[in-house]
Amino acid sequence: MASSRYLPDRGLTARMIFTMFLLGLLFVVLGAVLVRYLGALGLILIAGFLVAQWFFSDRVALYAMGGKEVSPQEAPELHAVIDRLCALADMPKPKVAIADSDVPNAFATGRSPKRAVVCATTGIMRRLTPAELEGVLSHELSHVAHRDVTVMTIASFVGVLAGFLTRMALYSGMSNRRGNEGGAPVVLIITLVSVVVYALSFLLTRALSRYRELAADRAGAVLTGQPSALASALVKISGDMARIPSRDLRQAEPFNAFFFTPAIAPGFSLSSLFSTHPPIERRLEQLSRISAQLGRPG
Repeated sequence: MASSRYLPDRGLTARMIFTMFLLGLLFVVLGAVLVRYLGALGLILIAGFLVAQWFFSDRVALYAMGGKEVSPQEAPELHAVIDRLCALADMPKPKVAIADSDVPNAFATGRSPKRAVVCATTGIMRRLTPAELEGVLSHELSHVAHRDVTVMTIASFVGVLAGFLTRMALYSGMSNRRGNEGGAPVVLIITLVSVVVYALSFLLTRALSRYRELAADRAGAVLTGQPSALASALVKISGDMARIPSRDLRQAEPFNAFFFTPAIAPGFSLSSLFSTHPPIERRLEQLSRISAQLGRPG
């Protein structure tokens, strides 16, 4: 964990270790099957995906949302909030970015504190008061201090690889049916193992993601000493999310794991069924408890 005054969370650490252990087991199973049936090609696939996931996945959300790094001269108020929080937390200042989007949100990315970027959308900056925005950014800086992006990048590697192999195996199976049947058993085995590994890793990473959001709420609220401001931001953003055009929400949905609050479009979606974030009621309940502990009005 990065050196900072952010409140350490033993529950978060324990869940990270346990989840990573289970994901490691899944990786061993999937890797063994690939090496057994694909030999050197299996090792190349694993190495290639690991390198791509490590070097590129943590910046995908920033690029996809159109986030652009801004200087203190370009965004003095946003930089001032980040400066104040970093001084309070005694942590290195990350790069600061703004995404020109009406979707009210913020996120942190970067596989290490030295490469971290905290991004706020124009939508969230326009809607929140200074205290509410500080609460949200404190939450995001907690992700940086606890190296959450690094952990989730590694945790999602198994699922990304398994999903890719499932699609490739199904495509290969279709090709074999058009030609000969020689590769059918191998394709079937890889497909079945990949599907099972993907399903289990999906559930594990979503569970880890939900808890890390609760941990970031807790650490951010305690650092600022204003859990009510963070709660107010949650309520305001969640309410305004329903007013955002569905097209914009659906474009942002794939990156919900990075966001302060999920951008969920109306109707059924995997994001609403297996959310990356805990229900807002649970987050507000935790913040209310923290308010009581700090002797502040909820």
